Amino acid sequence: MLKRTPAQRTSYIRAHAAIALAALLGFAVMVSSVARAGDTWPGWRGPTGQGRSDEKDLPLSWGGPKNENVLWKSPLPGTEAQAQEDHNQSSPIVWKDRVFVVMVYWPKGTGQSAYPEHHVACYAAADGQLKWDVKVQPGPWLLTDLRGGYSASTPCTDGQRVYALFGSSELAALDYDGKLIWRKEITPFAWDVAIGTSPILTRDAVLVLCDGNKPQLSRLIAFDPATGNIKWEQKRPEANFDHTTPLLIDVNGRQQLVIGSSGALQGVDPTDGSEIWHAKNNGDVPTPAYGGGIVYCESGRGGPGIAVDPTGKGDVSATNVKWTTPPIPEGFCSPTIAGGYVYRIHNPGILKCLDQATGKQVFENRMPPRSEAAASPILTADDRLYFANGGVSIVLPVGPKFEPLATNDLGDGASSSPAVANGCLYIKGSRYLYCIGKPRK
Repeated sequence: MLKRTPAQRTSYIRAHAAIALAALLGFAVMVSSVARAGDTWPGWRGPTGQGRSDEKDLPLSWGGPKNENVLWKSPLPGTEAQAQEDHNQSSPIVWKDRVFVVMVYWPKGTGQSAYPEHHVACYAAADGQLKWDVKVQPGPWLLTDLRGGYSASTPCTDGQRVYALFGSSELAALDYDGKLIWRKEITPFAWDVAIGTSPILTRDAVLVLCDGNKPQLSRLIAFDPATGNIKWEQKRPEANFDHTTPLLIDVNGRQQLVIGSSGALQGVDPTDGSEIWHAKNNGDVPTPAYGGGIVYCESGRGGPGIAVDPTGKGDVSATNVKWTTPPIPEGFCSPTIAGGYVYRIHNPGILKCLDQATGKQVFENRMPPRSEAAASPILTADDRLYFANGGVSIVLPVGPKFEPLATNDLGDGASSSPAVANGCLYIKGSRYLYCIGKPRK
């Protein structure tokens, strides 16, 4: 053993104490970072892609004659200029002190047979001040059928750039100062009546699901976040049109991208788009839900629901399907799994609750009049379900009974789903962006 002098021993102890202190500080920084994880909602359905938030004790009530718990509201782009608004179903996203939205509208005097203006806007999360509003050049697809519109896709962000997919078949990236970094037209294309999918981020790519009504053109495309160049494309000749946003999950330490495709529920490798497994069923609108070891999905156009164990390979239709449901009517919102239950709204505004283990119906209740059936719910860490939108909203406790904790109305109904960050709900109505939270002392 190496012998040290008293001075050497003192130096050795101090050095190791410094290392230990550095490690402790590093751990403290890591814990602090985790503690601040609630300040982002970076894409469709938040950090998990399933509408789950770590927040607790969000307001139960808001709006009304006194605008209770409405911390601020700001007009959306185009709404003050007598413009003709698109459907603008896309949802807001949040990164720390900024809220981003996509808006599309035809300026006053412009007919809807022409391209509308495509906008990405940024607001201050603290007070709703508009920081910038940037117009992006439309892509190559001029819609003749406006049922779905140009603005169904929710943007996403990685903290450096905002990525916005527009219904004219283009993907654009802007920096946090509103500067256009790149713009890519997605061609060739054979989309259905509109683009309903939203872009999602993996570790090193922006993924866009481009399933169309010409299967030979259906594909999953990975774009480089910095340049917009295509990193890879995976052909999907078995896929017909769909409007779903894929869900990124972890299964036994390996990431999967779950896609509710027309004809099958699939798990694919997010690094190259190759298929891992599939189970025969129709998807095509809602984002699948994952919890308790199952993936649940059904078609937004109506059809049976299916629960699949995602640990298999190849065709798992006969081996990994845990249960199915009888046909469920059309519904555009995405399902949520919470507390051993699957929650899903379908037309005409019916909330259905299923037992996660068996698929048996637990309850079925009509939502309040003028509530928005297309908006997807938020699940908070204190087991509350927020069916929140710019119109009539309800808050439910997770459980086997329909027992609303509150009903609220902002009088600004829209199909957009909310974002949760900074202890607040950010709700995009048809005319205003709202911040719902408890007043700061």
